[in-house]
Amino acid sequence: MEREEFELALRDYPWMIREISRLKENLGDAGERMVQKYGLESALPKGKGMYTDSVGQEVARRERKWKRLDKLEKKVLFIQERVELITDEREKTILECILDGLSFTAIAKHMGLSTRHIQRLKNDMVDKMLERQTCP
Repeated sequence: MEREEFELALRDYPWMIREISRLKENLGDAGERMVQKYGLESALPKGKGMYTDSVGQEVARRERKWKRLDKLEKKVLFIQERVELITDEREKTILECILDGLSFTAIAKHMGLSTRHIQRLKNDMVDKMLERQTCP
């Protein structure tokens, strides 16, 4: 994973966790929310641009969701596998705050440090976390 992509994944971690949960919940059902038309409604002509194969369209939509879920889970797992590499207490605190969704300003205020110092510590932390992927 590239550095920029990794930093973006760190920043987006809180919402990715929520989105993974939402997608899993959504994909857990087998399409019970789909409603089939019966009787007179089913015999009426369909409007222009409407899909004739609603089940097929739903299958394709759910497949896109599964792919998106897999992509998000891989990003989250990439981060989670590297959390233990951070041993410095200040860096650990910064990492936990980032994963909890706090901004650099909020982290700086919480730790009593400047935002610039927080960003330097975060950069050191990211370097440590990305070193692992280059080592065998």
